[in-house]
Amino acid sequence: MSATVYGLKNCDTCKKATKWLDRFGVAYSFVDYRDHKPTPETLVEWAGKLGGFEAMINKSSTTWRQLPENRKAAASDAEWKLLLREYPQLIRRPLVVTADGGISQGFSDNGFKKRFGID
Repeated sequence: MSATVYGLKNCDTCKKATKWLDRFGVAYSFVDYRDHKPTPETLVEWAGKLGGFEAMINKSSTTWRQLPENRKAAASDAEWKLLLREYPQLIRRPLVVTADGGISQGFSDNGFKKRFGID
């Protein structure tokens, strides 16, 4: 199974995830959010599969904490799309999309083993 890993080049969790994929021989490509911002359509698709825009946000990040309160209270999909296009680093990472269309966020050894069928 191949995957696309979305994240940030300098993110420790993304590095752990890609090292895991390398170790277990899982084919993947890496896309840095800052270099290649997701399109609004892609953000809507991800939000639909992950339980909404709020589920995609890393609310413990420095970027989130530094946002003005009115930006954190995005009320519409349009506002969320605008916020995530402006600050793609707010998206929980890594975000992994597999060839079968499955999407997951975050990294754990056991989670990836289950996700990629590794015993």
